[in-house]
Amino acid sequence: MGWSLTIGKFGETKVRLHWSFLLFIAWIASLYFVRAGAAAAIGGTIFLVLLFACVVLHEFGHILAARHFGVKTPEVLLLPIGGVSRLEHFPEEPRQELVIALAGPAVSLVIGLGLLLLLGFPPFALSSEGTNLRTVFGQLGWINLFLAGFNLLPAFPMDGGRVLRALLASRFGYARGTRIAASAGQVAAAVFGLLGLVSGNVILVLIALFVFLAAGGEAGVAQMRNASLGLTAADVMITEFESLRADQPISEAAELLIRTNQHEFPVVDGKGVLRGGLARADIIKALHRDPATPVLDAMQSSVPVVTANLNADQLVRHLEERAPMVVVTGADGRPAGIVTWDNMLELMMIEKARARPSAGLG
Repeated sequence: MGWSLTIGKFGETKVRLHWSFLLFIAWIASLYFVRAGAAAAIGGTIFLVLLFACVVLHEFGHILAARHFGVKTPEVLLLPIGGVSRLEHFPEEPRQELVIALAGPAVSLVIGLGLLLLLGFPPFALSSEGTNLRTVFGQLGWINLFLAGFNLLPAFPMDGGRVLRALLASRFGYARGTRIAASAGQVAAAVFGLLGLVSGNVILVLIALFVFLAAGGEAGVAQMRNASLGLTAADVMITEFESLRADQPISEAAELLIRTNQHEFPVVDGKGVLRGGLARADIIKALHRDPATPVLDAMQSSVPVVTANLNADQLVRHLEERAPMVVVTGADGRPAGIVTWDNMLELMMIEKARARPSAGLG
C-alpha cells in the first residue's frame, strides 16, 4: 500500500509504518505545539506512540489466532486509522475466521480493562495537556475499550464485519457472506462520512473513505475467488504472450509495451527458461535511469511460479501479495502461460455474466 517503512519484525511478521502515519503524527504534534507549546507537542506524540503500540498488540491478537490455524501473517501495516494485518491466505472454515476476528478486540478489551482496574476507573479526560501519567494511562484504557467496541461494529473491513461474514458464510457461502458484510461496511462508511462532513471532523472522513474502499476491495476479491472455484491455472492463464530475454535492453521492453496489450512480461534466458518477471512500472523506472539497462537488472526475480494444475483460487492469493503476475511453467521450466489481475477480473466478469439469467422478451 504505497511507501511504508519497516520498523520491526516479530517472528515471521513485519511491522510496517505507512507514510501517512508519519504525517498524522507531525500534524498532531504541530496542533499541540500551537496550542500549548513544545512540552505538549512532545507529550501528545508520546501518547500517540503508546496508543499505536496498543494497536499493534491488537493486530498481534489476530496474528496469533491465525497462526493457531496454520495461517501466516507476512506483515502488519500501521495507518492513521489503525492497523491492517495481511494474512497469507484466507482461513479454511468460517469458524476459524470467527476466532481470528474476535482475537483482536479481545486483546484491546483486556488492555483497556487491565489499565482501568489498576487505576480505579478514572474518568476519561478529553485533553492530555498538563496531565500526569495516571491520566494518560487512564485515557489509554478508555480508548482501548472504545477500539474494542468500534472494531466489533458489524461492518466490513472492521473485525465485526469479519465476524458477520463468518456467521453468514456458514449459511450462505463465502462469496455471498462477503457481499453482505461489505455492503454493511459501505453503508457504515457513508454514515461516518456524513457525520464527519457535518461536524468538520477530518479523521472521521478519512475513516469513512478507508472503510468504503476496503469493503469494496474485499468484496471484489471474494467474487474473484468464487468465480475461480473448480478451475485450474490452465483454465484461466493467458497463453498468447510475449517474453523478454534477460540480456535485452530495457528500451526494447518499452517498445514491446507499446506494441502489445501486455503490461507484464516473463523474462527468460537464452534457452527460454524462466528467470523472472518485468512489470510496466519496472520498465518505466529503468527507462528513466538508462534505456540501455539490461532487462536482467530491472526484473523481479521472485515472481510466483506455479504448475498448470494449481487451483485457480490460489492464484488470487499470489496476486494479493503484490506479485505483478503469476507465471505458469511446464516441466522444462519454460513459461506456458501468465496470470494477471486483469485477466482474473475478466474471468470474474464473464462468470458473473454467465450466472445472471437472461431476461425474456415480454
